[in-house]
Amino acid sequence: MAGTTGGQGPIKIVELESKGSTPTGLFVSMAQSTFHKLSTLILLAIVANAATVDVAVPLKAPSGAPTLSPSLTSFSIEGDRWTDWSGTTSRNQFFYNALDNLKQITGAPPKLRIGADSEDHTQFRANINVRSTINLILAPLIAPKFQEAVFPDSTAITPYPEATKLVVGDSYYATTRFLPAGTQVTWGVNLGSDNKTATYLATRSIVKAFQLSSLQQAGISLEHIEIGNEPDAFAYWGYRPNATWNVAAWVADWTNFAKNVSATVPITPISTTKFMSGSFATLSLGFSPSKAYAAGLLNSKPGQHLYSGAFCNGGDFLLQSLMDKTTIRSNLTTLIPDIQNTHAKGLQYVLGETNSYACHGAPGVSNTAGASLWQLDYTLHAYALASIGISNLYFHQGVGYKYNMIQPVTLTVSSLTGEPLATPQAPHIQPQYYSAIIVAEAIGKSTNTRIVELDVNHPSITGYAFYSGSKLERAVFINLKGYFSTSTSRTKTTIDLGFAGKGSPAALMTVKRLAIKYATDVSGLTWGGQNYESANARVAGKLSLMETTVSQGVQISDSEAILIQF
Repeated sequence: MAGTTGGQGPIKIVELESKGSTPTGLFVSMAQSTFHKLSTLILLAIVANAATVDVAVPLKAPSGAPTLSPSLTSFSIEGDRWTDWSGTTSRNQFFYNALDNLKQITGAPPKLRIGADSEDHTQFRANINVRSTINLILAPLIAPKFQEAVFPDSTAITPYPEATKLVVGDSYYATTRFLPAGTQVTWGVNLGSDNKTATYLATRSIVKAFQLSSLQQAGISLEHIEIGNEPDAFAYWGYRPNATWNVAAWVADWTNFAKNVSATVPITPISTTKFMSGSFATLSLGFSPSKAYAAGLLNSKPGQHLYSGAFCNGGDFLLQSLMDKTTIRSNLTTLIPDIQNTHAKGLQYVLGETNSYACHGAPGVSNTAGASLWQLDYTLHAYALASIGISNLYFHQGVGYKYNMIQPVTLTVSSLTGEPLATPQAPHIQPQYYSAIIVAEAIGKSTNTRIVELDVNHPSITGYAFYSGSKLERAVFINLKGYFSTSTSRTKTTIDLGFAGKGSPAALMTVKRLAIKYATDVSGLTWGGQNYESANARVAGKLSLMETTVSQGVQISDSEAILIQF
């Protein structure tokens, strides 16, 4: 039986000491003979708690396997507290490091989309520092003011609410210079307030920021301007009259604003900056990319917003429901008709804003290790299926949001309950960040990494193979079955790997594990024995890998993910 050691070759546990991100030095090696000393009782216990699933892995990438973007996991950031993320007069080093970790792995930083709900509450005032005659005289001596924001009261459901009003100046957009070199940015501008002058002035300030020598030298570029956030909900929010607001009205409105914005940002077939449009909240409100095309919208980059549910009014949410393999697939496949229609018009399709549960996530679900496994499978499945083909996924983040990968500044109020914290919580990463790290390592530094979802005949396990061009390099397996403190047992499933097609399969493989105690854990995860729960967001601890023969297969436990390097 695969997974036991009887005469099938050596297993090595390899631990490497990490300094920064570079592992050095062989630490431990355990040969097969060590395992033969295990008692019969222990071996029987292991076998009794194990199942086996056969998985066929193509040796060569199929012709339709899509090529992965190195920035597949990207970030959507609420604009009202943007300068908390970026920094003001100097960079937020914690946030920078968290992004730079991903860049070091793939060679490219994540993409950022900045604005979201806040973009339709944002007004521009060039002289934001000037409030009085005295200030007008002293303006050159006053420290630059980056923004003015008005926030509603914190509640138990929404401890960190979005601003109802945001006024920004040039210095607000100029903080984009603190991002890692090579970052591609989408900035959102206001459509909701129906004020073309304000939107034009904000766009002009954005363009001015990207003309700064510091941004140009770092290769930080303006990839898109997004005009308006979730316009399908404009009538609900009171931005437009309910009786007349529909897809056709939005297309006319958006086109009118786009013409105005184009006076500042010429959008041409050869320009580097494009429009991102179609950032719809939900298909249930009657808006969709296909309907927008029928109404005359073209020459933009459609983007849908997608969540698995909403915590806007509170409620009880089950972590296992979020992690469910079938549910993840059914949520994404609802987008297929619009994605195919988008591709047929030569356009890319992105999830411009996505995450677990809308309205900042559900406590005890969105902030857990189980949510990291959900995000990992959700990300890879969205890209792996040629019929889906989502180019980028922008996971929404905001200061104090439950579903964040990164909390970039010190929190004084609990993100789960809204209660004041007895001890402020320093900047930290959350479990979902490990998903981004694993995706990055699966992609690697190749600019031609392709992906195939594997057929895993198991209700909770998913798998993906990764190819450099056509050559098999890596595989990721995810066990989405929740293991909780109340669980009676933790099943180990052995994955027996078979190979299809011409070529010689690898004889050895190295296995790296995302170790999770319970699916509900909010910290304490390790990836290959290491963690990112350091004060500076850099990796810490000794790297621990398992080297074994492919013929033995590999075990995966409930609530676990593994990366195999062939």
